[in-house]
Amino acid sequence: EIGATRRRMVDAMAGRRSASQHVSKETAVIRFPDGREHEIKVLTSSVGTDKFLDIRDLAAKTGYFTYDPGFTCTGACMSAITFIDGAEGVCLYRGYPVAELCEDAMALEVAYLLLLGELPDAEQLEDFVREIKSHMLVHEKIKAMYANFTINAHPMAIMVAVVGALSCVFSELDTSDPEHRWLACMRLIAKVPVLACMAYKASIGQPIMYPRTDLTFAENFLYMMFATPMEDYKVNPVHAKAINAFMILHMDHEQNASTSTVRIAGSSQANPYACVAAGVASLWGPAHGGANEAVLDMLTKIGSEENVPQFIADVKAKKEGVRLMGFGHRVYKNYDPRARYMKKLVDEVLDSLDCMDPLLPVAKKLEELALADEYFIKRKLYPNVDFYSGIMLRALGIPESMFTVMFAMSRTVGWVSHWQEMVSEGQMRIGRPRQLYAGVGERKYVSKARPPSPTSPPSPARQRPVVDSLQAKARWANARTFSSKQAFQEQTLIDMAKSPVAATGTPGSQRRGHFHIEVPHVADTR
Repeated sequence: EIGATRRRMVDAMAGRRSASQHVSKETAVIRFPDGREHEIKVLTSSVGTDKFLDIRDLAAKTGYFTYDPGFTCTGACMSAITFIDGAEGVCLYRGYPVAELCEDAMALEVAYLLLLGELPDAEQLEDFVREIKSHMLVHEKIKAMYANFTINAHPMAIMVAVVGALSCVFSELDTSDPEHRWLACMRLIAKVPVLACMAYKASIGQPIMYPRTDLTFAENFLYMMFATPMEDYKVNPVHAKAINAFMILHMDHEQNASTSTVRIAGSSQANPYACVAAGVASLWGPAHGGANEAVLDMLTKIGSEENVPQFIADVKAKKEGVRLMGFGHRVYKNYDPRARYMKKLVDEVLDSLDCMDPLLPVAKKLEELALADEYFIKRKLYPNVDFYSGIMLRALGIPESMFTVMFAMSRTVGWVSHWQEMVSEGQMRIGRPRQLYAGVGERKYVSKARPPSPTSPPSPARQRPVVDSLQAKARWANARTFSSKQAFQEQTLIDMAKSPVAATGTPGSQRRGHFHIEVPHVADTR
């Protein structure tokens, strides 16, 4: 029990927000081919200039749907967690610029902010950190799962399995109870980094290291990744700062593919552990969480600074197999503010190690030439956070197979924040997109795999086997010689199998698929 502070935290998780608060005085009118018109309300965001057409009643009133593959122009929910202005290159967590939080805040301080909407005071932060650490132990049944994964299993495959398996251990969840929702959020924030490190240790065959209460959230991650029982492990403070900043940078990013996956899964009232497992699976793809691995592959293929101009030319010529990774973003049409801080972080980490990654000069040269080229400027292609993050993680000794796991570990905070917001505010209308059907119309079934069967003769009247009357009388007379009622019944069925078949009564009077025998009562003599 954490006490009154925790009670305030749980109470703060309950709340509702209505779209009616964002209705502007403006309206839009859509005109249909048949001359009808439909008036649409306009919604405005609380910050920025984004405006949304409220089309929730469009199909009901007009019979028309909208077509928007990839949801490029569609707002599927209302949220107060993260604000992005792609045109200006702005990213705010609950109103705070993400770069400022990376510079000065602790990862769990920002986790509290995303969950509850305000930064914690000293007492609240102390209680929050203590509660998170109290949930970092992993159930032995979950730990035992790691013994069954193959030695070459990808850590993300392991994460999908073990995060989903948490719903087996914590199956008592009642999502209508704020206390239960709070516990689910705490458990996921606390356990996913531990599960991530367990996945890494299992993949290399080393013993699992449990977290320590004397270390910070970021320090514990490095300890669980690189410590062994053989010797003491000293956490490098620069590395811990880098991991702390990486976690904050990746905690949330509005309605991306994985967050939307968690919300859609949650809209069916699924268990939150299963919802987050779905988010992990969505993040796994190279177009989402695996992008920094793709950047390293690209830089490795370029090889040196001298090859960058030719690579740029091949990209512009759309040469087959050549693709610029780590540039551009669905939302940002300016420099990603997270990328600016990540670039700075890479330099700090490499300086602390007194080494130089041979891919860093290649990356900087590529950025320099791309940002000065009219081809990329016109298309608003700027470096995103994935462009430099892979170099930083590699400098810290994190293997490439763990890059996306690191992303999932950090994004769990955002996932549970959005899940909690959705449930507490009653935004539980189940996700059900429509489709623009492009298939064939209705047609009659005729099998192409086998020839049509010949016309079968009409079936005879249904028959049932009967016991010859003389056999039945004899059996009745000798019934007392049987050891039990069951033995009598078994012998009677044997007699039926041997007897001729005769039709009895009309088909309508017979019960299908059953033998009909009146068995006399026989005392059990056993």
